[in-house]
Amino acid sequence: MKLAVVGAAVLWGTAGTAGLLVAGVDPISLAAARMVVGGLVLAVAVGPAMRLLPRRDLLLAAALAAAAYQLCYFAAVSRTGVAIGTVVAIGSGPVFTGLLSWLLDRVPPSRRWAGATAAAIAGCAVLTGGGGEARADGILLALLGGLIYAFYAVTASRVIGAGAPSNAVMGAIFGGAAIVMLPVLLWTDVSWLAEPRGMVAALYLGCATTALAYVLYGRGLRTTPVATASTLALAEPAVAALLGVVVLGERLTPLSVAGLVLIGASLATVALPERRAVSATAAIESSV
Repeated sequence: MKLAVVGAAVLWGTAGTAGLLVAGVDPISLAAARMVVGGLVLAVAVGPAMRLLPRRDLLLAAALAAAAYQLCYFAAVSRTGVAIGTVVAIGSGPVFTGLLSWLLDRVPPSRRWAGATAAAIAGCAVLTGGGGEARADGILLALLGGLIYAFYAVTASRVIGAGAPSNAVMGAIFGGAAIVMLPVLLWTDVSWLAEPRGMVAALYLGCATTALAYVLYGRGLRTTPVATASTLALAEPAVAALLGVVVLGERLTPLSVAGLVLIGASLATVALPERRAVSATAAIESSV
């Protein structure tokens, strides 16, 4: 199911390019529309199954967290720039996820995960490059965003791990987040949604990069440790960079290419199955 997580990250990575279909739109309005459309599609798709979910208190908190992440992220990038804000928010997410998972499940992350995650974060930093001003308030908001992401990812993983259907869990979290983000969307200028190009972009961002992506991510969480899934999700900036080259005609510097290679190698390392201990039967047979 690690492939499902990578599939989700690929879809997330297309969001930036899709957003450029409607140039000049307030990014907060775009993000709110994405969350509202995607969350409502997910909620309607799973329907009654959400009523049978356990731990609704945790899922409500996760829904609030999913909405709060959007606000923290955009507040961070407005203060410290897109490059630094993105690296800190996305890069800190897997670290916080691993720590929360360790704290709650008492399972320490493997050295391989720690090394590959550190290398992937470094690759993201190299890929996005500099830019922006490293203001303390922006960095703190981005770190808060990473912690909030970790909270709702770990919450979803634990509820799914307890036997709840992954689609219903994602529908509850992002359906709730859609309700929270609806007033934010209406507070912004939504005239761009009346244009065909704007509506197409909103539908793609909501249906593909949110609803479908989180269905895949939820399925991945059925069998993939949440810390590993969060690291695999770092494929998102790599996909975004490649689309920038292929679709938008952007150019990557040699340093950015090195960042892509580092991310790819790190994700491949995380995706490889852990070496399992030799079974007792095999040990007995080998000693005969």
